[in-house]
Amino acid sequence: MKVCVFEDRDYDKLYPLTYLRATFELKCGHTSLLEKIKRKFGAGTFCYFAREQLAPGLKTKMPDESVNDLDALRDDLLIINGRWLASGTDDLQADGPEEVGISGETLVYARVKADTVQKHLKDDFFGFIDSIKSNLKNKDVSLKLISFPWDLVSSNGDAIKDDFDMLSQKGISGKFPPQAAIYGDADRAYVAETAKIHPFVVLDTSGGPVIIDEGAIIYPFSRIEGPACIGKDTQIHGAKIREGTAIGPVCMVGGEVEESIIHGYANKFHDGFLGHSYICEWVNLGAQTTNSDIKNDYSQVQVYVKGELTDTNQTKVGCFIGDHTKTSIGTLLNTGSVFGMMSNVMSIGGLLPKFIPSFCWFMNNKILKGYGFRMFIKTAETVVSRRGRKLTEDDIRLLEYTYKLVKPERDALIKKERM
Repeated sequence: MKVCVFEDRDYDKLYPLTYLRATFELKCGHTSLLEKIKRKFGAGTFCYFAREQLAPGLKTKMPDESVNDLDALRDDLLIINGRWLASGTDDLQADGPEEVGISGETLVYARVKADTVQKHLKDDFFGFIDSIKSNLKNKDVSLKLISFPWDLVSSNGDAIKDDFDMLSQKGISGKFPPQAAIYGDADRAYVAETAKIHPFVVLDTSGGPVIIDEGAIIYPFSRIEGPACIGKDTQIHGAKIREGTAIGPVCMVGGEVEESIIHGYANKFHDGFLGHSYICEWVNLGAQTTNSDIKNDYSQVQVYVKGELTDTNQTKVGCFIGDHTKTSIGTLLNTGSVFGMMSNVMSIGGLLPKFIPSFCWFMNNKILKGYGFRMFIKTAETVVSRRGRKLTEDDIRLLEYTYKLVKPERDALIKKERM
């Protein structure tokens, strides 16, 4: 049995989080959606289907597994939608009769025998998916799919608990001085062997587990309330990390963070509040950057999705910020804000617009084109080099593709500003 994880056609409802990554690379809890799927189905053979522009990066990350190769499908298959948020309690087995698991109109999974694959597989992956969906037995299922960015945030606390329960090791292995404390059940904490907890740190497990991964450093006067997880090589600087928060790897975080996901390689070093938000890689939030995650009238929050305001049916929704975007000191973000990737956002002394497009500057209350694509790349190269990384040619090609993809949206808003 081969497991095929695919990215379906609704990836754009998760922009700006999915400009540079497949849906199954998004994080919820301590691990990505793909890591949860792999954990559930063991060390079998996997293959992947995603947008063609993402394929080079995926092949680099997973050199021993096939990406966008139709020939890899000629086997008994378990096909899984990459937006599935798998948990340890989900009852989905790799083996079983041929069937298609459906949530609404969306294929969540399919079990398909090799001869059926041969019958329906032509030269188009989605044509194959549509064909088996039409011809095999359909079964309504209640498995959780991530449809919008705020779904990741609202599911984060439970995902952390599930990730903790699946850990092979628990307890305190790393440096934990007598001046630090665990408030709650010590069995609900995991401090990795190479992690360092400084004096005057509190890990509060009374509301859920706390995970401190390898190489993480928790500096004095930090309080971390579970469920929470601090990823590899992440530094927490005198911060209040509230429940439902997942940070890292390789982040530097201070201030107050509540029910948020900081995907990795991002900085929020200084004071300021971040709540109910998803922050992508290589983002830097300037000192005193603060977002609102609830409206003063406690009404439901609307968020821009594909250019349209969309009801979240939630009262607590923060911000969603794409890769490489930077905010200046004192930036104030409105409830339900969406900032695209690789933008430079500067404070105006009050709340910013709820939507700022990718690859632009926002300053003096206007959207500007900045100094162009090459300058954005130059800045990104400087940023990643500070973490010992390098932009590859594949990275730059993907950034250039995305720059062209979002150009109509960006140009329209710049033109509107000028008018």
